[in-house]
Amino acid sequence: MVLGQPPEPGRAVVVGTGLIGGSIGMRLRQVGWHVTGRDQVGERAERALALGALDAVGDDPGATITFVATPVHVVAAEARRVLGAGTGLVTDVGGVKASIVEAVADARFVGGHPMAGSEQEGVDGATPDLFEGATWVLTPTEGTDAAAYAQVRQIVGTLGAEIVALPPERHDELVAVVSHVPHLAAATLMRLADQRSEEHRALLRLAAGGFRDMTRVAAGHPGIWPDICSDNREAIVGVLDELTAALQHMRDVVAVDDRKELLAALEQARAARVNLPARFRTAADLREVRIPVPDRPGVVADVAILAADLDVNIVDLEIAHSTEGPQGVLVMLIESAAVEVFRAGLVGRGYRPAVLPVDLW
Repeated sequence: MVLGQPPEPGRAVVVGTGLIGGSIGMRLRQVGWHVTGRDQVGERAERALALGALDAVGDDPGATITFVATPVHVVAAEARRVLGAGTGLVTDVGGVKASIVEAVADARFVGGHPMAGSEQEGVDGATPDLFEGATWVLTPTEGTDAAAYAQVRQIVGTLGAEIVALPPERHDELVAVVSHVPHLAAATLMRLADQRSEEHRALLRLAAGGFRDMTRVAAGHPGIWPDICSDNREAIVGVLDELTAALQHMRDVVAVDDRKELLAALEQARAARVNLPARFRTAADLREVRIPVPDRPGVVADVAILAADLDVNIVDLEIAHSTEGPQGVLVMLIESAAVEVFRAGLVGRGYRPAVLPVDLW
């Protein structure tokens, strides 16, 4: 294992050949690893083999590492079984960490959680680049073998992810805020809209980009969430209480037409959203470029190709669709040094960009 370089390809096992497990297998095979896998449902493992996520179905006693990609409630048992049968490393991908890490309690086990997913279900939605640029949390403890952690970290790095180390309990507190409660909120809002649509058939046809973006995660597979909500219920309930109180405050602000307080709340939220971290960059290094565009196919490609032609790296991009009319706005984060050449190129193409600092505080 050489620092700063990917590890030599070895042998891996994937337990659970769904979306995440299948994507792990595809990426590892792409970079030269031999990947064996199995699933509780044999047909799923055979499908993973047919799709190129596995080299073979079954276990591999000589594997360097095993990824446990099963539902949360069986992760610990699977991890203990693998550790009891061999000397290789084991990690997992469960969305809850404290209960799993406590239940496994082996120096060769490193809890993990890729912050990546898709509305696609099962191995048919798997892709080798699913984790590219995503955050992958690893949760070492005092009992974790240092060499095991270093090796797991290097192997996970070959999947294209950025690794963040957190204590298991801290992970669970944080993902309640950024993953678990947002999913429940999206599902609740989607159900509300669905119930209203029974009375107002046009409602869902009016759903604009903001609504679709906010409720996108509600399309994810529901089967994983009962386990997650059970294992992390204390943190989730705490965040739901905070969200309920915040929504009640927002309701009161709107009810009394307190425009000053409403604007302050929206400005704070906008600044926080714009300052979400990008890869290895700080807000001072970036600028936000907002480009009014016609809401039509091809416009994103036009601007993106222009950026590539000008050697301008797009750090992040999102599309703000207009609720009325055919206009939209491309919002891009680019490096500060490239702002002027990009602005000139856009003006030359007939666009009218606005450049804003990212740090709005």
